[in-house]
Amino acid sequence: MEKKLLNYAVTIEKDGDMYSAYCKTLGLADFGKTINEATKRISAMIKFHIESLTELGYPEPVENENATRINTVVQINPSVKAKLSYV
Repeated sequence: MEKKLLNYAVTIEKDGDMYSAYCKTLGLADFGKTINEATKRISAMIKFHIESLTELGYPEPVENENATRINTVVQINPSVKAKLSYV
């Protein structure tokens, strides 16, 4: 029997002393003390979620592989007063 592999994008962010892991496609989030722990926890949660959906007869959600993902960091100087104007 051929094994099926599903891929889901996961975002991991440092949040204080912890790391938050979030899978937007499935709407799942978890955390860990390290990146590795956060990754293991979100992976276990994703596996459980997909197995539960399958057991209930629902289709497996599919990651939009054609989605454009842009990760960037925006730097601002909070001491400078911003002037808002609308055109």
